[in-house]
Amino acid sequence: MNLDDLKDIARSDPLVNVTNAGGEGRVVLLCEHASRWIPDAYEGLGLSAEDLTSHAAWDPGALELSMTLAKALDGVLIASKASRLVYDCNRPPEDRDAMRDQSELISVPGNVDLSQQDRDARIRSVYEPFCSAVDSILDKRGSDTVVVTVHTFTPVYFGKHRSVEIGLLHDDDSRLVDAMLTHTDKLPGVIVARNDPYGPQDGVTHSLKIHAVRRGLPNVMIEIRNDLVRSAKQVEQVAQQILALLLPALEEIESKDTFNE
Repeated sequence: MNLDDLKDIARSDPLVNVTNAGGEGRVVLLCEHASRWIPDAYEGLGLSAEDLTSHAAWDPGALELSMTLAKALDGVLIASKASRLVYDCNRPPEDRDAMRDQSELISVPGNVDLSQQDRDARIRSVYEPFCSAVDSILDKRGSDTVVVTVHTFTPVYFGKHRSVEIGLLHDDDSRLVDAMLTHTDKLPGVIVARNDPYGPQDGVTHSLKIHAVRRGLPNVMIEIRNDLVRSAKQVEQVAQQILALLLPALEEIESKDTFNE
């Protein structure tokens, strides 16, 4: 496959979607792993039907949760429409895991021994349009904007059960996460943790760094265990839990920022 093939795919099937672009809320939401869709030209990357529906291909429930939060917050939502196995928009182009050939126990034949030309084609067709969409939204907004990325994670990873239910991740800027964690008493029985099950050391804060940290915008990457968002009722419940942490935190950091001006 060459670059022209990818350009044709991008023209006929845009690989990034912006919802509520005129939203007036402070929060801009990103959902990098919203879809398990793989363009036909990739021939399913050689994966089985079971693998194509697994967590390796996307973050189940993340898009539904993002849309619910966007509605509640009147926030803009930018979502990638391509599987993260085509290109993981939360990874920089130089990261080999941006187009990984192994995801936990699942091998990805279509990503083995990719040429630089193949990698560049995916960067241009998937990653760059996503980043451009985010930049076009954030560049038009004020310094009171908050960036929230939404992900889900599998309950069992390499055979080990994960007890954490809500992970609040950050890189150098922990303002929003610090504030959110002060309100976990509002969620009795819910296991909320900082930089768990992933953290900066795992290379998962790329979007936060390039879109929020470099602009000085408060930010958080929210990770939800995906067995908790398998139904519409569960999605709504988790959304309310996140809002119980996020809304008061937004007020607090706004007050602090105003005081420090």
